[in-house]
Amino acid sequence: MTDTSSSTRPRLALFDLDHTLLPLDSDYEWGEFTIRKGWCDSAEFGRRNAEFFSDYQSGTLDIHEYVRFATQAARERGQAAADAAHAEFMQEVIAPAIRPQARALLQRHRDAGDEIVIITATNEFITRPIAEALGVAELLAVNLERDASGWITGEIDGTPTMRAGKVTRMEAWLAERGWDWGAVDTTFYSDSMNDVPLLEKVNHPVATNPDGRLRVLAAERGWRILDLFNAQP
Repeated sequence: MTDTSSSTRPRLALFDLDHTLLPLDSDYEWGEFTIRKGWCDSAEFGRRNAEFFSDYQSGTLDIHEYVRFATQAARERGQAAADAAHAEFMQEVIAPAIRPQARALLQRHRDAGDEIVIITATNEFITRPIAEALGVAELLAVNLERDASGWITGEIDGTPTMRAGKVTRMEAWLAERGWDWGAVDTTFYSDSMNDVPLLEKVNHPVATNPDGRLRVLAAERGWRILDLFNAQP
């Protein structure tokens, strides 16, 4: 492990996305959007989407099953229709939800010279345009397997960025750059108990808009608590 002082190590600012930089769950909202477009049976899809969301909040989500479910409507309609729908989704749902406080926090890290990484359990189809809208080039999301035509199959490619998988993917990202945890000074912002493995790994964990259980844990461990959307931009 590299023996470098924190003042000279590269600084990384890691961010969860849903309920951290955004005041909503983009995965869940995409499902609701497809209902409004008439792509899914509203009653059955809505019921299952709510169940999966509850499982995520409780830490019991089967992410492989969920990704098959969540990508089905887009897969069936093909890439051109799905991309066009996502552009509508960005305009209708995501753009109004990007708050000045989130942009200001990202800008503070940019101004400090920190490298910013979004690391999210939501899949790349949904989150890549969101990261771009936030001006963040580095995105670690759930990668989707693709068929010979280049379109998604509904399966996950590699390790999903969820729970301990976020640590695994982050360590791979560091290794690609010749770093390990000791070579960098890391801050991670997250709202969720699902992210405790990565919060425990970084130098500066920040419980951001935390759910009830994470708020209690953060207080017990002396982690910083940030209610971002209550802050001034």
